[in-house]
Amino acid sequence: MSKILIRGAKVLGGEAQDVLIDGETIAEVGTGLSAEGATVIEAEGQILLPGLVDLHTHLREPGREDSETVLTGTRAAASGGYTAVFAMANTFPVADTAGVVEQVWRLGKESGYCDVQPIGAVTVGLEGKQLSELGAMHESAARVTVFSDDGKCVDDAVIMRRALEYVKAFGGVVAQHAQEPRLTEGAQMNEGVVSAELGLGGWPAVAEESIIARDVLLAEHVGSRVHICHLSTAGSVEIVRWAKSRGIDVTAEVTPHHLLLTEELVRSYNAVYKVNPPLRTERDVLALREALADGTIDIVATDHAPHPHEDKDCEWAAAAMGMVGLETALSVVQQTMVETGLLDWAGVAERMSFAPARIGSLENHGRPVSAGEPANLTLVDTSYRGVVDPAHFASRSRNTPYEGRELPGRVTHTFLRGRATVVDGKLA
Repeated sequence: MSKILIRGAKVLGGEAQDVLIDGETIAEVGTGLSAEGATVIEAEGQILLPGLVDLHTHLREPGREDSETVLTGTRAAASGGYTAVFAMANTFPVADTAGVVEQVWRLGKESGYCDVQPIGAVTVGLEGKQLSELGAMHESAARVTVFSDDGKCVDDAVIMRRALEYVKAFGGVVAQHAQEPRLTEGAQMNEGVVSAELGLGGWPAVAEESIIARDVLLAEHVGSRVHICHLSTAGSVEIVRWAKSRGIDVTAEVTPHHLLLTEELVRSYNAVYKVNPPLRTERDVLALREALADGTIDIVATDHAPHPHEDKDCEWAAAAMGMVGLETALSVVQQTMVETGLLDWAGVAERMSFAPARIGSLENHGRPVSAGEPANLTLVDTSYRGVVDPAHFASRSRNTPYEGRELPGRVTHTFLRGRATVVDGKLA
C-alpha cells in the first residue's frame, strides 16, 4: 500500500495538522510532515474525523436484496463517511443462528467498502417467544455482541430479563426497539393533534416510554447492559436521564431524522415520512438535541431502512415504515447540532464514532486520530452546501425524506484501513 499524506486538515475540528497514512496505519500526525513518496490530499479547511460507526443499519441481505444488499449498503455507508456498520437481524431468514450471522459477516468482508458487524436476533424468528442462539452467535466467526429484535419489541418481560442475564456472561448488550405492541396496534403516526386532524391511528409516546422504564429497571435488577434504539420522545429522554443518575448501565441512540423532522410533514401524506418510531413534535426534537448534547443520549445511529419504490410509492396506510440515512446522516448532524452550537466536531466524533464502537465492543474502530492507530478516517468539507438528490445515492433504495432539501457538508474522502473507499466525494 502506498503512503497518503492528508495535509492541513483540522483533526476533530482542532488545529490544522498533517496526517501521514502508511499502509493500514496512521504513521504520523503533526505539522510540516514530509510528502516524500506519498500521495498528497490537500485538505485545508476540512475536518478530519475517525471513521464513523453506525450501530443501527438495515442491509436487508439475505432476503430483501430488492431494497439493499450488503454491497450496496456498505457503498452507501462509505459515501456517508462510515467505516463500520452494525447490520440488524430482521432479514429473511432472520439472523438468529450462527450460520446466518456468519453469512452476513462474510458478505461484509467481501464487499470491502466498510466493515460489517452483524447483530443477532434476541428471539427465534423475532417472534418474542424463545431466546435465539445467543451464545452460539457470540462464539461464531462473527463474534456477535449486540442483540436486537429491532422492528419488533421484546415485549415479554421474562424473555427480556433472560436475554439480559444471558448476554451479561460475555459482556454483550441487548438493543431494545421500545414499542409496547398493544398500545400501537394500527398506529400510523405520532399520536396527538395532527393525527386527530388527519384521522390517522396514533402511536403514543407512552408506548415507547413504558418499555424503556421497564427495561432500565430490568437491567438494574440483573446488572446487565441495555441499549435503547431510536429514542424519539422528550419523556424517553427523562427516563434515560433518571436511569443514568441511578448508575444503571443504559445507553441510547437518536436518529438523524428525529433530530430534524417533525410530525407536521405527515400532513403531506407522502409516505417517505412514515417511519417507526414516528416523527414526533417540535418539542420532542428540541429535547432530543439537548439530550444528545449533554450526553443523556450517547450516539447518533441512522436506522438506515431501505425500501423499494413500490413499498413507498403508495397510499400512506399501505406503505412500509423507514427511511434511508447513511448518506445524509453527517450532514443532518452538522445542521442540527454543530451549526446550532450544541456540539463541536470532537463531540460529533464521540457520538458517531468513539461511543458506538464502545457500545458494540468493536475493536479497531472509533480510535483516536494518532500515530499507531488504524487508518479508518473520514474527511469532511463542512463549507459545502448541496441539495439532496437520491438519484446520486449509492444505496439501492431512494426513500430519503430530504429529497430537494439543502443540507450542509460533504464527505470528500473515506479511508478503511488506509485504503480510500471514497475519493473527492465519489466511490473509489
